[in-house]
Formats: sequence, structure tokens, C-alpha cells
Amino acid sequence: MKYSLIKPINQNYTATEQILTNRNIPKEEIPHYLNTTWADVAQPESFGLELLKEAATELIYAVNLNIDTFLIVDADCDGFTSSALLYNYLYDAFPTWVAAHLHYLLHDNKQHGLSDHIQFLEEGRLTSGKPFLILIPDAGSNDTEQCKKLNELNCSIIVLDHHICDKENPYAFVINNQNSDYPNKELSGVGVTWQFCRYLDELLDQNYADNYLDLVALGNVADMMSLTSIETKHLIQEGLKEENLKNPFIVYMIEKNRYSLGEVITPIGVAFYIAPFVNAIVRSGTMDEKILVFRSMLKLKAFEEIPSTKRGHAAGAKEKLVEQAVRVATNVKARQTKAQEAGLEKLKSKIETDHILDNKAMIFLLEPGEIDRNIAGLIANKMMAEYQRPCCILTRVEESLDESIPPWEDIPANAKRISYQGSARGCDKVGITEFKSMCAATGEIMYATGHEGAFGLGIEEDKIDRFIKKINEILKDMPTVPVYRVDYIWEAKEVQPQIVLDIAGLEALWGKDLDEALIALKNIRITPNMVTVYDKNTLTLKIELPNGISIMKFRASEIDKLKFLDNNTGYIDVNIVAKCNKNEWMGNITPQLFIEDYEIIDSNKYFF
Repeated sequence: MKYSLIKPINQNYTATEQILTNRNIPKEEIPHYLNTTWADVAQPESFGLELLKEAATELIYAVNLNIDTFLIVDADCDGFTSSALLYNYLYDAFPTWVAAHLHYLLHDNKQHGLSDHIQFLEEGRLTSGKPFLILIPDAGSNDTEQCKKLNELNCSIIVLDHHICDKENPYAFVINNQNSDYPNKELSGVGVTWQFCRYLDELLDQNYADNYLDLVALGNVADMMSLTSIETKHLIQEGLKEENLKNPFIVYMIEKNRYSLGEVITPIGVAFYIAPFVNAIVRSGTMDEKILVFRSMLKLKAFEEIPSTKRGHAAGAKEKLVEQAVRVATNVKARQTKAQEAGLEKLKSKIETDHILDNKAMIFLLEPGEIDRNIAGLIANKMMAEYQRPCCILTRVEESLDESIPPWEDIPANAKRISYQGSARGCDKVGITEFKSMCAATGEIMYATGHEGAFGLGIEEDKIDRFIKKINEILKDMPTVPVYRVDYIWEAKEVQPQIVLDIAGLEALWGKDLDEALIALKNIRITPNMVTVYDKNTLTLKIELPNGISIMKFRASEIDKLKFLDNNTGYIDVNIVAKCNKNEWMGNITPQLFIEDYEIIDSNKYFF
């Protein structure tokens, strides 16, 4: 086990100052960071006043003329929250029009934007003979060709997006914080959508947008927007305040997971106990299940009484749509977890037979159907975390080249391009934070789209070997053992209970780019009488230190138990890397350390 300080410890800093400066927030800005206000939120006009006016005018024109409008619901949690926010806002402003003329389209799988809806929209436009308005929150910036086709059919398109624009799209009103003067590039699609609604509030002299701050918080957390951004931090903080938790799906999910979330709803709690359920629906749900969960985010639909699907329900029994949606989301998440575990086992079986660990990055080349491509990214995350190296899970894809073959090329009819496509993940713990750029730098890939550490990757079959060779060279200096980057390193005798409590009190700050604090504690002498074993559901070890700090090892193994409790062992000396926690019980508050990793550095079997 290796660990190192993020930055040298400044003895003049409080724990809060040390930890936040470790996360690149300057000391002089910490009071501001901890006490953000609405003055830290940019005005919608930062996107460009003329563009906002044109887009808003187009929307109001559609409302006034009862033009059918299609809302494209993007296939992730940010997409669901973006579309739900826009639908709910428009229902507040124009309820009759929404009920009759606003329709939503969901994706079958993990597609984005107009990719799988263009044919439906084209045919619908030609059949109806009437123009459409198309709203695309959290996607669409790069759908230039599709927008051009629809534009030529007299359809208008409003894009509310945060993804980097790789190409010009003059055929839509593209409101995007990445290609405008908007100062915060760490605002997700739901944030951009909310800002557009704020502008509509100004234009229409109303005040509806702030009713949906909880959706803004959920979407930004789920899309892993950086909490070092003052604006993003403030919006998430506001959205998770109790008085702003209003969305039916979010409220019911909080109640279902109240024990895990605790009394205070934090970004990290949302990231673990709400966002994954929406993403599970997107990746592993049926279309009916996706529609159900999306409707549960709409106040027009959420409280409808629908036929009950509860086990053992009485004939003809009804239940609220949102209640059913939360139960379905939970079941789909369990189903996805089961498929994920099966996929992990399959990949682990290939590690030795396919010599996967001979390369710096784990590169799995699969046949269609070996694992569900919709959960390849989740499995890549798990493999990366367990083996501490970047991971690519790619499935063989055959695509016809007939339509794209230039007439002068000597390629047989019915030719196919064979490639491997799927998901890739970098590995922060070994310093690989820009894996997408590294893959692109090989010059051997078809595409790498997404975030630096989590992205889609495609490589043509005949370039795989060259890609592997080049990525091995790029990663040649990658550490082979993960290094825990810690905020403090203490001798066991030095650790102060109050500092542990102070660090634990920062729990509401943790999120993207504000990783939860880790500390290393050295030379802890543990005797068997200091250890208590709890074995109700999962094995847990509790070690009581003389200074009142408890050390907890959750999900311990029998091997862990033997190491700490061998009856012939007088003592063991241990180093740990741990997270800080505050335990409250019967009015008493005590400090705890939750073990992330440990190593035994010495032992004595004959303790006197």
C-alpha cells in the first residue's frame, strides 16, 4: 500500500483550509467558496441576448399557433432532468398547449440527440404537412446534418446543451455554454435548460424556473460537473435544500433511501443513491419502464392513479404513478447489478486466457452478445477500480460500406467495415486522468467521444494491434501500484479526535473534483481485546483506540478477521488509509475512521 500527501501540511491551516487548498481552492477564496450567494450565478444573457431572443420567440410562436413540438429526452440522468425541467416549466407557463401539443421522445438505448429520431420526425413532418418545433436539451449541438434536413422541411430546432461543439450547426438555435461567453463551462445540460427558462421568466414576467432547482442539482451531480465551479456548487447546494426538494421522483427516491442518505442530502449521497437509478433505467430498462420513470418527474403525470403492480395487490387496485416508478427503478437497478456482476465474471475469466494484463491498459475485444453494451461503461468502471489501470471494453461491430464507397475505389460490393466499439475508462489513482486524449494521440482510432476519463471508443479491426502498441508506449511510465493521495499523514499517537470530526463535518462538500478527504494513520498497535466483530448481514470489524476514535472495517473478509483476531497474536502494527466520519448515537458524538485500505507492518505472537 502506497500513499503520499497531496500537498505539504501547513500547520497554520485549519483542516478545512488544508483540504480545500489541496483541491486547488486558494486560501483567500475559501470563505467565498463556503458562502456562495445568488450573485455567483451568471445571467442567462451570457449565452448571447440575440440568440436567446430568437429561440424564445420561436418557442412562443409555436405556442401561439398551436404547433406540435417534440421534446427529445436524452439518454442519461442529465437528459431526463433537463427534459423534465423544460416540460414542467412549459406546463406552468402554457398548460393547455403542453397537454395538447408537447410530445416527448425517448431513446431505445444510449443514443443521443436526433440520431435515432430523424426518420420519424421527417416522415411525421411530410405526412402532417405542418411544421414542427423540436426541443433538444442536453444534446444536439453536433447534429448538424440532421438539423439541416429538418430545417429544410421548415422545422425549427432549439438546442440547450453543454457538450463541446465539434462542428458548426447553423440550422438550429444552439444555446450552449461551451461555445458562448457563458463563464461557467462546468454547467450540465439541465443547468443550461434552467437558464433558458430563467430568460423566459424575464421575458414573460413570471417566476417558475426556480421551482426546479432540485432537478438542476440532480442533473449536475449525475453528469459529474466540477464542484470547484462556484456557480455549479451554489446551484447544487440550493437544489438540495429541503425547501427546494419538490420533484415527485426525487422526493420519493429520497424517502426510499432515507437511511443511506441521512438527514442532510449531500451531492455524494445523490451520486450514490438517486442518480444511478435513473441511469439504470436508461441503460437497462424497457421503453415502458423508461417512460414510466420520466413521467414520474412530470407534475402533470406523477400523481396519476394507475393500475397497481405491487406484489400481492388486490384486483383493480391503484397506486400513484411515482410510487410505481420508484419501485420499478429499484428493480431495474437490481437487474442491472446482476447483469453487471455476470459481465465482470466473464471479463475476469478472460484476463489470463487473453493475456489482458500484458498491456498497460486492459483492452477486452468481445463478440456481440458477450456482455450488454449498454452497461459496458459500468463494467469498465468496476474493472478499472479493481485492477487499478485504464480499461476498454469493445465489442465487434460490422457495418455495411456500400453507400459510402466512392465510385473510384476498388472495393467489392457488400463490403463491410469491421471495428470494435464500446466504452473506455481512465484511472485517476495511477495518474491517468486524460485517457481520451491519450487514445486520440495514437492516431489509430475512429472516435473517442465523451469526458476525458469516461468515453465511447471505436477502433477499426486492422488498427487494433497498432493502437495497443502505441497506447502501451504512451502509458509506459504509468505506476503499477496505486498511490492514495491523502490530506494528512499521522502517527497513531498524534491523531486528534476533533480534527477527525472537523473533516467529517465537510461531508456536504464532496463531489466531482472535491474528492472526499483521505487520511493515513501509521503504526497503530492493535491487540485482540481492542477488536469487536459484527456479523449480522456483512462482516464488520470495529477497533477502539485509546483516544476515543473508532476504526471501522466494513465488508471485511474472514481473512481480515483472522489478521486482526488471531488468538496466537499478541499484537499487530497496522497502517491504514481511511475516511473520517462522525457517529451520532443517543446524543453522543464520536469520531470514526472508515478503512479504505490497510497493511500489517509488524506483529508479535507472544504479547506480555
